[in-house]
Parts: sequence; structure tokens; C-alpha cells
Amino acid sequence: MAEFKVAPPGASAGEKLLTWVDNRFPASKLYKEHMSEYYAPKNFNWWYIFGSLALLVLVIQIVTGIFLVMHYKPDASLAFASVEYIMRDVPWGWLIRYMHSTGASAFFIVVYLHMYRGLIYGSYRSPRELVWVFGCAIFLCLMAEAFMGYLLPWGQMSFWGAQVIVNLFAAVPFVGPDLALLIRGDFVVSDATLNRFFSFHVIAVPLILIGLVAAHIIALHEVGSNNPDGVEIKAKKDPKTGLPLDGIPFHPYYSVHDIFGVSLFLMAFSAVVFFMPEFGGYFLEFNNFIPADPFKTPPHIAPVWYFTPFYSMLRATTDVMINVLVGIIGLAGVVTFLKGNLPAKGRLAVLVGALVACALLKIFDAKFWGVVVMGGAVVLLFFLPWLDRSPAKSIRYRPSWNKALYAVFVVFFLVLGYLGIQPPSEMGTLVAQVGTLFYFGFFLLMPWWSQIGQCKPVPDRVTFKPH
Repeated sequence: MAEFKVAPPGASAGEKLLTWVDNRFPASKLYKEHMSEYYAPKNFNWWYIFGSLALLVLVIQIVTGIFLVMHYKPDASLAFASVEYIMRDVPWGWLIRYMHSTGASAFFIVVYLHMYRGLIYGSYRSPRELVWVFGCAIFLCLMAEAFMGYLLPWGQMSFWGAQVIVNLFAAVPFVGPDLALLIRGDFVVSDATLNRFFSFHVIAVPLILIGLVAAHIIALHEVGSNNPDGVEIKAKKDPKTGLPLDGIPFHPYYSVHDIFGVSLFLMAFSAVVFFMPEFGGYFLEFNNFIPADPFKTPPHIAPVWYFTPFYSMLRATTDVMINVLVGIIGLAGVVTFLKGNLPAKGRLAVLVGALVACALLKIFDAKFWGVVVMGGAVVLLFFLPWLDRSPAKSIRYRPSWNKALYAVFVVFFLVLGYLGIQPPSEMGTLVAQVGTLFYFGFFLLMPWWSQIGQCKPVPDRVTFKPH
């Protein structure tokens, strides 16, 4: 049994209360481990603010969601009217609803920027592989949460968007139709689907999401934060105190820094909520202000903007693209077999593998491979720590052409997002196919291109200019 602490003589009532709590719950210990005695690199820049902003938006979504659930009716005949009731009759209901809808888009903006920071500074590299894996699981969970929540207003775009996405699961060989039926709970999107999505959106997925966020933070604080230089601050410690020479306590230095960033974020967030909550139809589509009608299909069905890059990849996977891939893979296999530098058995194995890949591509239709591409684009992120072989973690010390490559990656991702919102066209499909190939090539070829070129010397300690 642990020894109880005793408050010093003359201690205030607050100190006595804290001592009483500490004897029963490690409040002070947790505060020291994760705040005042958690040493973070002293060269953090503004890229490192998005983690705390993501936590803030999660809290906003949970709190506003609780108030929305008080008045929302998860019934196909009442759902749309209950949302209108919240907007028109519930005191401040319009504000809560707009905070929740704007928060969904803000969540993805912050998370995308947070992930991109990890990408450019190598925050997924050893020893932070689990931090990255937990982060990708959060992203996947967030996508599921947003998709299920998107159906709840029961507007036209909610209904038909869910219909299209759920029908994609029917393309899975052998189990597809049964899988789609299991997800919907009916043969079409109906009241059963609404109830399932409501229960998952309100209870199941948020619990998983909170658990993953806790695991993400615990894993991060166990190995320590990365920094723009990609230098491990634990490698250089003060011999007397054992503290990192290039570290400073998270509180008060970065907690104050984050509060300032939160203030700026809340100003921008409030401006959107009060002056342009629909954001030109990107945050709240105009068709979603029309009640769901199973007998009237909108002229153009597209998901919300944060899903559109992956939706664009799905649409780009056509029969023509499959045939081109079959040709490329087959040609690569034949050339490797005839002129490769591998041993005879190795060349034969490559040829057989290429033929099997070509056969699989032709056996299953393009719709199935579109689903694989859309899902694979997210799953691929989990393997990033083992794909990157560069000697330098941070983009600061990699060859200069790496910056151009990352810039092209961002441009293609934004273009894919834009094309996913637009109606399909021949030129748009062609550009989306190029963007999809670049996206997968960026990651799948990373073990090769990340080792090309001469990296700049990485310093032993972080570079820091006091200000």
C-alpha cells in the first residue's frame, strides 16, 4: 500500500484538498508528467499547433452533439423536421447546429494539416511509429463518424450520398450484397439505416475515437515530440539534472502558445459560424435543406468536401484505367524476365506475380477496384513509417527536390478534392487518373525515391533562434 502524503503545517484549504485527492488519485502526478514536467523541443513552430486544435474541435463536437441529441428524432419521418425545429424553435439551436456542422469541416481541416506536418517533418519515423498508427486510426474513425453523421439531417444529399456510398460495398466479391444489406439494415436506405447510423454516430464511434485520442497522446508523451529538425532531444541531456538540453516544459511555454493559437482559430471559426455557415455549399450543401425524397434523385450526387479526394479516386478507376494498368504491369513483368538483373528464379517469380496481378485486375470489375483504391488510399497511410527510407527525418535536410515533390503531392490532392465535387467529365476523369497514380506512386515508390540524392548534414542539436 502506498504511503499517504501529509499536507505541511499551515497549508491552505486548497493545498489540503489537493493532498487528499493525490492520496487517492494521481492528479498532481498526471499534471507533472503531461504538462509541467513534460519537456518538448524548444524549436516548435506554428505547424505544431494543430494537434491541440484538433483536441479543441473534438470537445466542441462532443458538447454540441450532446445538445443536438436532446432535440433530434432518429426517425425517418421526423428527422428532417426535428432539425428544422432545432434551427427555428429551440433557443440558440441554430447556433449549436451551425457550430456542429462547421466543427465537422474544421476537424478535417485541422487533422489534414496536422497529418501533413507529420509528413514533412518525419514525425512517423522511429520511435514514433505507434503515434502515427494511432493517428491514422483516428483519421479512419473520424471518416466513419462524419459519414454516419452526414445521414442524420435526412436531407436530399444525406439520403442519396449514403445510398451511393453504401452501394459501393455491394461491389465486394461474394459477400458484397450481404455486407451492404447488413450496413443498411434494409434493402434501401431507410429508417433502419438512420437508427443504425445514429447509434454508431452518437455512442459507438465517439467512444472508440476518445480511446484512440488518449492512446495517441500517451504514446506521444512516452517517446517525446518530434521537431522541425527531426533531432531527438533526449539524446543530449544535462548531466546534473538529466533533463534535455534542447527541451522546455510544455506548461507554461507551449500551453500559452497554444492558447494564442486557439484564440486565432476561434475567431476564424466564429466568423464562419455567424456569417457563412454553409460556406458556399461546401460545409452544408444546398440540397440538404430539402427533405429526403427516395423518388427524386438529385442531378449530381457528391460527398462532403473532406471525402472528395478519395471519391475522386473511386471515380477515376475506370475500365480504361484498369486496361492501362494491366498493360504496364504485364510489360514490366516481361521486361524484368527478359532483361532483369535478378537470378532466373527471381525473374520467373516477378513474371508470375505480374501475370497473377493482371488476371486479378481483369477478373473483378472496375467498380470493385475503385472501392479498393478508395480504401487503399487511406490504409496506405498506416504503412508510411516503414516506406520512408531517407537518412534524414525532416524535409529541412532532404534534397531540395523533395520539397517540390511534396508540393506537387499537395496540389494533386487538392485537385482531386475539387474534381470530386464537380460532375464527371472526360478531362476531369483523365486528370483524376493522373492524380490517383501520383498519390499511390508517391507512397508505394517511397522506399526507392526517398533514398535518392544527398541529404544535408543533420545537426546534433536543434536549431533555435530566440525571439
